Amino acid sequence: MPTTRRSTGGGRSSSGRQATLSFNHRVTKSVPKSAKDLTSTTAKSPLAKHVIHAEPDVKDEVDSEIEEKIKVEEEPKPVVPEREKTEAELRADKITERRISQYWRNIENDRRTKRLHQNELSLAEKILRYWDVSSQYGPCVGITRLKRWQRADRLGLNPPIEVLAVMMQEETKNTKGIERAHMDDVLNSTAVGGG
Repeated sequence: MPTTRRSTGGGRSSSGRQATLSFNHRVTKSVPKSAKDLTSTTAKSPLAKHVIHAEPDVKDEVDSEIEEKIKVEEEPKPVVPEREKTEAELRADKITERRISQYWRNIENDRRTKRLHQNELSLAEKILRYWDVSSQYGPCVGITRLKRWQRADRLGLNPPIEVLAVMMQEETKNTKGIERAHMDDVLNSTAVGGG
């Protein structure tokens, strides 16, 4: 068995306290002399003393502004081609408000109790929130509602056409925040504590 060494305190002073290191604001990293020369003096071009800083002509500015306006006016506005509607979207266009209301009444009738905290929500928002928490159609976080509906349709999960109809109606109304799941908003929000 090898012998063990007893430490006498490493580099400690005899008083048992650790010595305080002080560099007195000196750079301890070695820097090449050529780099020191570059940082100490700013190199100026020999031609710099001959350059005159002239003010731009007002006429030149006006001409350039006019040219920019002409370019903006001449640029043709890109025409966004409307994408063709899928078969499901065509069916959803034919869904009436009455059928959407009937769909929601059927869901409510399947429940044992009334919903307590959704009185202030619109019918469309209630349907879309119910769609968000319907796990049989896949996860709702990180994907738009429309893409989730389309994915469920492609996978043969038979998502309700009424949900697609509500999404399309709300999109035409330009309802704010309708494309993302409510759960996605909740999970991405930050809580502000009162202390």
